[in-house]
Amino acid sequence: LYQLRGRVGRSDRRAYAYLLVPPAVRLSPVARKRLSALQEFSELGSGFRVAALDMELRGAGNLLGKQQHGHVNAIGLELYCQMLESAVRELRGEPAQPAFTTTINLGLDIRIPASYIPEEHQRLRMYKRLAGIRSEQERESVEQELRDRYGPPPQSVRNLLDYGQLKICAERLGIRSVERRKQFLELQFQAESKAVPERLTELIAGQRGAQFTPAGVLRLPLGSHAQDPLPWLREILERLREPQADLSPVDSGKGR
Repeated sequence: LYQLRGRVGRSDRRAYAYLLVPPAVRLSPVARKRLSALQEFSELGSGFRVAALDMELRGAGNLLGKQQHGHVNAIGLELYCQMLESAVRELRGEPAQPAFTTTINLGLDIRIPASYIPEEHQRLRMYKRLAGIRSEQERESVEQELRDRYGPPPQSVRNLLDYGQLKICAERLGIRSVERRKQFLELQFQAESKAVPERLTELIAGQRGAQFTPAGVLRLPLGSHAQDPLPWLREILERLREPQADLSPVDSGKGR
């Protein structure tokens, strides 16, 4: 019904669609909800909201079979998909994904402006794609797609791409959070961190004012990297991960 209604009035003439229900027909509660959705979601681009409501009413379907209806309410669709992906990775012998998610807060603009991707649904889909980037190749592929579809990405979108890449590196190292506090950068390590201890020690020794607290927090002064800390943070994460990385000081600092 929604698709039929959407095809009325597409020319330069005003048109109307009348959806009639025979008086002898008694509508079910689900049917009434569907008709209410047709009334409520009438603005341009609301088809996704109608489809989402329909999936909520009839269920998400059997993910491992051919049935087009059913419910995964016991654990939720998103969690079920995560568990399924984890099981597939395990069967393939691939390394398990970290059981936590790294949070990064550097005080930078990391959004997709409406002026860049005007349609809200497309913006949401792109946010989800950016959040799912797991490698440098995927990042380059998504960035190329953005350029092809919407033009050169603004700085805030480039920051968002960098955030996704840094988040992957931090999770693999066992870093729970990366946060900017005034003129310092703080990296909160987990107890089971995979950072190379020797590299961490050398980083602290080569960085003036650096500290590693008993709570597992690496505190680094931003110094000359305060304006754009992303490349510097990427270098730090690479050094902690790669034993063969160059050991030149990250930031010589003034007065050294």
